[in-house]
Amino acid sequence: MSDDQPRSPRKEINRNPRRNSSRLSSVTTAIHLLKTFTEEDQELGISEIAKRLDVAKSTVHRLAGALLEEGLLQQNPETGRYGLGVGLFSLGSLVRARLDVTIESKHVLSALREQIKENVRLAVLERDSVVFLHDFEGPQTLRLRSATGQLRPAFCTAEGLCLISGLRQPQIDQFLAYPRFERAPNTTTDEDAFLARVRQVKRRGYAFEDEECDEGTRCVAAPIFNAEGRIVASVGVAGPRARIKKNQIPKIAPIVVEAASEISQRMGFIQRQPIYV
Repeated sequence: MSDDQPRSPRKEINRNPRRNSSRLSSVTTAIHLLKTFTEEDQELGISEIAKRLDVAKSTVHRLAGALLEEGLLQQNPETGRYGLGVGLFSLGSLVRARLDVTIESKHVLSALREQIKENVRLAVLERDSVVFLHDFEGPQTLRLRSATGQLRPAFCTAEGLCLISGLRQPQIDQFLAYPRFERAPNTTTDEDAFLARVRQVKRRGYAFEDEECDEGTRCVAAPIFNAEGRIVASVGVAGPRARIKKNQIPKIAPIVVEAASEISQRMGFIQRQPIYV
């Protein structure tokens, strides 16, 4: 074959198609099972679910048991019939919280951008990363690249440190299992040093990132609390180190904290003392 001739695209080889197909089928059936419940049919028995899904009762019984253990289904002890569980409410609440904070923060973030003249970002935690739900570019000619939806490692970003500071201890332990790699001159990968940074955020109410995620970039961030006093997001101001000087942090930090506080109030947070676990 000539080098000039286009090569055929390489096909992905499924080494165990039966197993993968079975897993996919089980997940799809479980999703359809959950969607079977409606306002009119809030409780259903195994036989009725099997009939509606056109699958064996043994399959429904197995999936229902798994969903029951995860709290996605609940069982009426008197009738044995199943209904949607509170676990789905918890998942829905997480989605609702993200939607709410995205909407409630937009005006505040725009005002903060005009005041600070740097990039302003709204972040939430996604496993070991932060996701920017908003990333408003600063008006300066030299500014950071804006990318809403962008992922950054949580352990070395100011926004991420704020979010991690609100985790419970089991969640902290789980987070520590994720790998931490050097990304920039000042990245802190040591576990003890990282935990000290988290405690520092709790003490002073904001985080300062100094070329820890990206070389030449600094960021100041503060946590956003929901009505229950839990940290659900964080707001950060980021820009080149040439403009965000270390001696300016005592001036910038209170402005960022005030913006985060305003968003928290819009989210229903009225407690004087936030909940840190």
